[in-house]
Amino acid sequence: MSFRLGGTDGVSVAAAGWARVLGDLGHRVLTVAGQGQADRVVPGLAWPGPCGPPTPAEVRDALADADVVIVENLCSLPLNPAATEAVASALRGRPAVLHHYDLPWQREHFSDVGPGWPPDDPAWRHVTINRLSQRQLAERGVTATVIHPGFDVDAPAGKRGATRAALGMGEEERLVLHPVRAIARKAVPAALALAGALGARYWLSGPAEEGYHDELARLLAAAPGPTLHRPFPTDTAGAYAAADAVVLPSRWEGFGNPLVEAAIHRRPLAVHRYPVAEEIAQLGFRWFAADDPAPLTAFLADPDAGLHDHNAALARQHFSLARVAEDLGRLVGTW
Repeated sequence: MSFRLGGTDGVSVAAAGWARVLGDLGHRVLTVAGQGQADRVVPGLAWPGPCGPPTPAEVRDALADADVVIVENLCSLPLNPAATEAVASALRGRPAVLHHYDLPWQREHFSDVGPGWPPDDPAWRHVTINRLSQRQLAERGVTATVIHPGFDVDAPAGKRGATRAALGMGEEERLVLHPVRAIARKAVPAALALAGALGARYWLSGPAEEGYHDELARLLAAAPGPTLHRPFPTDTAGAYAAADAVVLPSRWEGFGNPLVEAAIHRRPLAVHRYPVAEEIAQLGFRWFAADDPAPLTAFLADPDAGLHDHNAALARQHFSLARVAEDLGRLVGTW
């Protein structure tokens, strides 16, 4: 259950991974969301919401045949507080997993949120996607388990030529992929600057949200080089195959899927070391600095397959769906 499901945002991607793993473990999975692609749509859960929040009875009806409910970020951030309240009320005393990607105090505009976030209940389990959030919840009296996002580490290589043709890219033109939504904390200006310094076309794949539309239009109009703003024309593997490098200069991410996706799809990654990126970097990933184009420029001129071998091996070791299956099997087995 979430605000929305079925998209390319990090929550939707991770939720789809959990659904796949749970299905492989023999469970039947039903999806519920306010918008997007879901088995049951309850519009009042959406953010931004097209209508008023759902009643607890509406939520209970949508979940009537569920044995365990996994709540994806809907009880983590106060984006639609009335919907969160309805969900929490409906789940009191029922087995539920509150899957936290971000928490209010990690976002500047939610830093003054009052007590009670996230909601808690003895019947629930809390799961975070990083150790920082686990520690911060512990400081507030909430016990949580860390389950890092899982990825298909055996995904076949994407079709570079076909994807670049769909994008209208020339054979020799350099392309830098920024696979994120366009919002302020994703640091679009830094990504544009890096692409310009590399002499590359900048490709932003996600939509503008949170009132960032006008600012994005201004930034793209003033960009130092050619730009693309459009979703993946094929699939994730194709998008990474089409790119020559990936950039993730975000100031904050609850995780940051491109950290692992770039490793799986063997593309160099330029990143700003936001707090959770630092946590993942401790595993040994080799990345480039988003604010220093010289090392990445040298790498693109003389690529080192050893870097990709190293990063891909770490992705397989720490972020496979098989590892998530082990973690989820233990968690579900606690009821």
